[in-house]
Amino acid sequence: MFEGKLIVLSAPSGAGKTTIVRHLLKQKELNLAFSISATSRTRRNEEINAKDYYFLSIEEFEKYIKSDSFLEWEEVYQNNFYGTLKSEVERIWAQGKHVIFDIDVVGGLRIKNKFSEKTLAIFINPPSIDDLIVRLRKRQTESDDKINMRISKASKEIEKAPLFDYIIDNKILEKAQDEAYQKVLDFIKL
Repeated sequence: MFEGKLIVLSAPSGAGKTTIVRHLLKQKELNLAFSISATSRTRRNEEINAKDYYFLSIEEFEKYIKSDSFLEWEEVYQNNFYGTLKSEVERIWAQGKHVIFDIDVVGGLRIKNKFSEKTLAIFINPPSIDDLIVRLRKRQTESDDKINMRISKASKEIEKAPLFDYIIDNKILEKAQDEAYQKVLDFIKL
């Protein structure tokens, strides 16, 4: 089976990583496929199971943990588990593609540490904490309490940025997208 490369994009919520991942997926020459994460959190209105996430109950998620079905997993927020199923990476490699992840900072670092030779880990740095607050509020998907919880976590995540291969500042989206594209293209060509 083809064993492609692993491209990890991590950032605090609202930093723009999902927008950059979507941009990279459109670049056919990169030969990327999106790794769909599993989560136990509640599905948001516009999200589709098996496209945006694999939505699992807490019990289902714990069953997968016990059966060692995850490449990495974490309880990101209380009773909100996120993880990457091993079968998801195998599915993408069976298509002959490289895997791109849009995952939290801890999960991204776990993949980088497990597969250091075949992983490119990029941290997307937000312009500021104030910008994160504005972006999260614009989404209108979460309560003020949840936004405050994400902002509190963001400071800790930003401290881990130096552990990634590259840090891309997302002050100007087009520039951040171009920089991410070039880093991924260079890594895939290695």
